[in-house]
Amino acid sequence: MLARDLPIPCSGAGGRRAPAAAADGRLAGGVLRPPWGGVAAGVRLVAAARPMSVVTAAAAGSSWDRKAGRSEAAVPAAAPVDGKDDDDLMTSTVGKSTNIRWHDCPVNQLDRQKLLNQKGCVVWITGLSGSGKSTLACALSRELHSRGHLTYVLDGDNLRHGLNKDLSFKAKDRAENIRRVGEVAKLFADAGLICITSLISPYKSDRSACRKLLPNSSFIEVFLNVPLEVCEERDPKGLYKLARAGKIKGFTGIDDPYETPSDCEIVIQCKVGDCPSPKSMADQVVSYLEANGFFQN
Repeated sequence: MLARDLPIPCSGAGGRRAPAAAADGRLAGGVLRPPWGGVAAGVRLVAAARPMSVVTAAAAGSSWDRKAGRSEAAVPAAAPVDGKDDDDLMTSTVGKSTNIRWHDCPVNQLDRQKLLNQKGCVVWITGLSGSGKSTLACALSRELHSRGHLTYVLDGDNLRHGLNKDLSFKAKDRAENIRRVGEVAKLFADAGLICITSLISPYKSDRSACRKLLPNSSFIEVFLNVPLEVCEERDPKGLYKLARAGKIKGFTGIDDPYETPSDCEIVIQCKVGDCPSPKSMADQVVSYLEANGFFQN
């Protein structure tokens, strides 16, 4: 293989991009580079080191781009400024993370949505334990799959087997549980998938925080409005019985509140002796997605 046939190293390798070659074939650091853009045998690429500046988005007065998941200060300029190249791009501080920089990819959300012929979104199913959230999530996923749409279900119990296994059911940990699920759901939606979450998520503030991670139209909150007595009669995991016996503390609906959604997109009503089938519940959600253009670009 000729040297010119070797692939050019990816700009993401090592987290740094090799400086652009000058017109005479030299790198910014003074090391010769073949004019065809490959790397000559035995030549080590060396870039002139430049200090990276740290910018705190909040201190700089920049706003947060919740759709892109970054501060405006972290967005690289479209063209070099004052003769500076990519090595001079600023980094940001987000939360407890410092010296981080957002890396854009040429394949974006619109490209992925065109490939899948659907719009990425999050269907957030909330309700009491035993209300049928997981049942609806699976029925909805099955229905959409049969129509040729790509979905993924984030089930609360399943996630506690892995991603959230370090969290308890205390108020602080429950909030962190929802926050993590919201961030993962946002990534799935950005990938162009219809992400279906199934969690009790009892507090309005936590659900609102997840809604704010996405454009408002891409967060579809589905409230399973099932009476406590129906959920307690079902008691599929035996948790209500344990809570009533005092063996489980802080159980939603018994000794911990469930804050009813006030601005959700879909309400599925279930009355004592009159609950819709999983298929009919799934059809209600599918009808909403269809009416709001999630199945076409």
